Amino acid sequence: MKLIIIHKNSITSDGDNLLRFALSSEPTAGVILDGLSKCLCLPHSIRRPPAILRGWDHKIICAIPEEWGIEPLVNKLMIIPYTENVPIYSEFLRKTKHDSWLVVSNGRFATQIDNEILNKVQAKIQADVVAVNVEPELLSNRERIRLTTQGKVAGFRRLYSDSAEFAPTSTDWPHHLFIKTAILDQVLADRALPQSFSTLLARCQSSALTLRSINVGGSVIDLETEDGLLNFCRTRLSEIQNSKFKTQNSNIISQNSRLVGKVLLGKSVHIGPKVIIVGPSVIGNNVTIEQGAVINSSIIGPDVCVPKNQLVQNRIVKEPQYNWKGLIQSKGNYSEQTYYPKFHLNHRGRSDDNFRTWPRFSYARSIKRIVDCFAAIIVLILFAPIIPFVALAIKLTSPGPVFFRDQRQGLHGKVFNCLKFRTMVTGSAEIQEKLRIASQVDGPQFKMTDDPRLYAVGRFLRDTFIDEIPQFFNVLLGQMSVVGPRPSPESENTLCPSWRDARLSVRPGITGLWQVCRTRQPMKDFQEWIYYDTRYVRNLSLRMDLWISWQTAKKLVENFISEF
Repeated sequence: MKLIIIHKNSITSDGDNLLRFALSSEPTAGVILDGLSKCLCLPHSIRRPPAILRGWDHKIICAIPEEWGIEPLVNKLMIIPYTENVPIYSEFLRKTKHDSWLVVSNGRFATQIDNEILNKVQAKIQADVVAVNVEPELLSNRERIRLTTQGKVAGFRRLYSDSAEFAPTSTDWPHHLFIKTAILDQVLADRALPQSFSTLLARCQSSALTLRSINVGGSVIDLETEDGLLNFCRTRLSEIQNSKFKTQNSNIISQNSRLVGKVLLGKSVHIGPKVIIVGPSVIGNNVTIEQGAVINSSIIGPDVCVPKNQLVQNRIVKEPQYNWKGLIQSKGNYSEQTYYPKFHLNHRGRSDDNFRTWPRFSYARSIKRIVDCFAAIIVLILFAPIIPFVALAIKLTSPGPVFFRDQRQGLHGKVFNCLKFRTMVTGSAEIQEKLRIASQVDGPQFKMTDDPRLYAVGRFLRDTFIDEIPQFFNVLLGQMSVVGPRPSPESENTLCPSWRDARLSVRPGITGLWQVCRTRQPMKDFQEWIYYDTRYVRNLSLRMDLWISWQTAKKLVENFISEF
């Protein structure tokens, strides 16, 4: 069961309770309640619900203070009034599974969290009660500055996926509270949830229950602020299908007035001549809009009369006694001056075009994968007779394993073990840090002409590229491609976000454009690496892959001949 609580103390510092206004005004109330029911995660709106939500009862209840006088809405979630504590009806508890959760959401905040984060939380945290607060700073593609104790910048960390972290427990209600139904009786007081979160914490402590607090990356909107309430309504209206915007029979709309975009009208709305209403906007019941008025992305409460030639833009007009003196008046046709602002609760939209996607039945998505499999099978069959001899040579000349496995990031950043024949002595990673000052290339990679970490056979395998034959097993497993960007670890990819997004939109390759085009000019290698990787992703085609493969084959033959 999911319980949404509108708390009594949900009032801003100036005593203006916007949420109370929104929930007592149709059709705004329907937009708010419908939106709150879809916040966090709902089984009917997601394909794979988080493990922490699996098995829960689908009933959604909204608890609202009794003195607000909010009437239950038809075809909406169930509303229960409360005076002090919030009642939890026993008939609903009997229907819930013993191993499920009661999800208590703070109705003041509209949130959105990635389902995978809740899966990870449930897997790692063993607790009876979990308090979850949504923190936008933990979203992906954000940078977090690290400071020293003296307040100086020590560095930064860029998050490439939404994350979560433990947090101290506050006495304020969290955005979401997960309570195991098995221990619910120990939390409730007379079958009611305490209105005070401090009281709930005390009951958990007295019953020796485990409570954990975490912050998770996500989007959050405060509905008790004008910007937040407007933002949320705009978002919800943008997601509603046009077929649901029906004009009530009781409304009177002049023929030369215009409604642009998604405009939700209540009952008994009177729209005068030459009025322009630009959506997303909500017009309440019994509203009169006089001649020449312009309303843009606003909420107009019930019984309000918008004066003649009045411009209302990005505002909430709550009561009929609204002070119109602070607003400007329209002086003509605003059809070309108004705009449709875009607000998104969903934070998944990308701000750049570096990350590429292709149609399912295209060369990049399907044909390339088929060609990779055939090429990998042929190469492995051809080299199968020499693989045992290479393995024997490695074991006889250098102590350690035959294969070297290193974690690299593949398609969409998925980590895999990149296979190669071992060409260096064991412990080469520690030696590399000591030799970093002698690196002959810029950027995160390391290269020396006479690398002391290479042993004799390993040097031959590297110079002839035989050491990369095991990577064709990675190709068969779908972790790599024959042609693509060089597979790199996360530590290298973090240095250039746009480069990372581009190269991780395709599978890494055994060979690539950078490998055949690089000039090895001093202090330009990393720049060329970025340039050729992004160029490859932009122009990916069968013709380019064939050209790279041909250039690689010529280089392999030349290097092999030069060894003898």
